[in-house]
Formats: sequence, structure tokens, C-alpha cells
Amino acid sequence: MQSDLRALARRIEPGMRIALPVDYAGVSMAMTGPMIRHGAGDLHLVCVPTGGLQVDQLVGAGLVKRVETSAVSLGEAGGAPCFNRAVGDGTIEVVDATCPAIHAGLMAAQKGIPFMPMRGLLETDLLAHRPDWRVGENPFAEGEDPIVLIPAIRPDIALFHAPTADRAGNVWIGRRRELAAMAYASTATIVTVERIVDDNLLGNEMSAAGTLPALYVDTVALAPRGAWPYGLWGEYATDIAELRRYAAAARTPQGFGDYMAGLLKEAA
Repeated sequence: MQSDLRALARRIEPGMRIALPVDYAGVSMAMTGPMIRHGAGDLHLVCVPTGGLQVDQLVGAGLVKRVETSAVSLGEAGGAPCFNRAVGDGTIEVVDATCPAIHAGLMAAQKGIPFMPMRGLLETDLLAHRPDWRVGENPFAEGEDPIVLIPAIRPDIALFHAPTADRAGNVWIGRRRELAAMAYASTATIVTVERIVDDNLLGNEMSAAGTLPALYVDTVALAPRGAWPYGLWGEYATDIAELRRYAAAARTPQGFGDYMAGLLKEAA
């Protein structure tokens, strides 16, 4: 168990592939500031399957080389200003994907196989921009039957926030199965949580089915309200006003810098 998020951020090394969850699934915003202070750059972010505020702030801080995603936005607060600016400037590479394709890549990694077949991408423009997605033939078909092969996505680290962990390192994720998919596919999993309990989450019939076993969790850190300004299911709602404040500030590099300076100062 950890409580020093700065020490935890030092686990992230330049060039790593980091899997981050969709905004409603438990984003570890508590780790964003420590990651920025640590300064490990050239990161490849894998959004599972879309990105938002955390992605935008890491891009704005200059730590990101590549974003693999099906979308990046701030939801009700509008577009992701730093991400959009970086795409326009050509300072980051966007690896276009779809939600099912990202999940297929993670599933392939989970199963220890090199690829996962999908049909839905056939005859789409995406294939022209993803040379790593190959079109092959179904070996079980009697005639022609093309299918797209999605390569396994193997993140170095999966990072997310959850409500509860126990002292054995089991983490309750409820029905947010994308968090399990991230953990299964990744070399290491870092989780921040609202609380740590004494009861064994896997030993309780009411929580066991929604619990990610400690086998798939590398480190758990205590970080109350660690998803803010995003919400966390069953705990607190998203702070839309704060997201809008950020969106307005980050429209310019100076505004982004001022906002983040204030945020990092508060967290120091």
C-alpha cells in the first residue's frame, strides 16, 4: 500500500505505453499532478476507449508523444483544448482507433495471442491510416471471407481510480469491466482508491464478482477524491463547473499554464 503519489509517479518511465480509462470509469486524476512533476515524457497513451481531462493535461504538459484513441473531449465542457492544439501543431501523433478495436487489442493481450479478428472495420477509411491493422482471410471459410486482424495492445502500465481496495490489494471495480481489461493486458497496474478496508473483498459474496484480484494489481495508493473533478460511481458527481473552468483557461497555452500552476500549488 502506498500514500506517496510522487513516489508512485516515478514508476513511469519515458516512452512507456500507459492505459487510461474513459472519464466515467474511474480516472486517477490524483496521479496527473505527480506525473507532470515527475516529467517522464514521450508517453504513448492508450485511451480505453476514449480520453478526456487527464489526457489533455498530460498533452498540455508536453509529456505525450502519441495518443491511441477513438476520441478525446471534455464531454459537456466541450473539446479538449491542449489535445486539439497539439494535433493542429503536429506535436503529437494520433493513432486513430475505434472503441471495439481498442477492446479487441486489449483482449488479445489478455489471452496472450498476437491479434484479435474483427469484421466491423472492413471497407472503412481507418484501414488506410492503420498499417498495423491487417486484412486477412478467414481460414475456416470455403470461399473468400476477409477479416481485419487487430494486433494485441500491451500497455506497460494501467492507471485508474476506484472506490475501495482491501489490505490484500484486491480492488473493487463494480461493473467497470474496462478496468479489468486494462489490468489483464498490462505489465503493471497502478490503482488509487478512496479507501482501504480490512474485509477481504474476494471473501464477500456481495463484492467478489466486482473485484479485481490482487494478482493483477501491482500497487494500490490511497487518494481520497482522487477522480476529481471527474466523478466516481457511488461516491461523488462530476464537477462540471470545474471542467468548464479548465476548458476556458486552457484555450491558450498561457491560460493552461496558469491553471496548472495553481492546481499543482494547491496539491503541494
